[in-house]
Amino acid sequence: MRSPVDNFIGCFTSSSSVALARLRLWASLAFVLLLSGCATFAPNPPQDQSNICEIFREQPSWYDYAQESEEKWGTPIATQMSFIQQESSFRSHIRPDRKYYLGFIPGPRPSSAKGYAQAQDPVWEEYEDQAGSLFSRRTHMKHATDFIGWYNRRSQQQAGISLSNPEHLYYAYHEGAGGYQRGTYRGKPQVLSAGRQVAARANRYQAQLNACEAEFQCRKFYQVWPFCRS
Repeated sequence: MRSPVDNFIGCFTSSSSVALARLRLWASLAFVLLLSGCATFAPNPPQDQSNICEIFREQPSWYDYAQESEEKWGTPIATQMSFIQQESSFRSHIRPDRKYYLGFIPGPRPSSAKGYAQAQDPVWEEYEDQAGSLFSRRTHMKHATDFIGWYNRRSQQQAGISLSNPEHLYYAYHEGAGGYQRGTYRGKPQVLSAGRQVAARANRYQAQLNACEAEFQCRKFYQVWPFCRS
């Protein structure tokens, strides 16, 4: 026969187990909601992606991120944004489509590309080791622009491509510096077409930015002359 003390301990233990199970359930639900919320609360793609002024009017912080990347790595703002438009159309969580077997069985994705810059896992890990941090995210525009700047600087150093040549920077971005030097892009019509599109868009973005950039410079209360000049 169990004593009152045993009954009390058993009741307490049972209650604790139930509470712990509920806590684990809520923690699991919170984690799932957090993951889905990252995509839910990401900025919507700009409505007018043909005009860099309109893009920055919708997302003025993107100008700040691209400017910081240009100052750090040298790739012009217009080129960075042209790369991102080409790669993801400014969709933060986009990934390559899966192949489906029999029309409904999901297969693997063709690559590990993810985020604004469509950086793949191996090169993103290199970026984290050399220039980023463990907190860098492919789904954040600040880190995407910094990654593009870092990658293009590497292409300049390894393949001798000018940072003012968006077409060939894109070929190296797509093929890697080694592939670019071997000329692998020349046999890929889709890559050649994409490179020409990137260059044309970068030139258009630059002309547009020349006319509106003052809107985005020195707009914050702490950005005052002589430390900030438009």
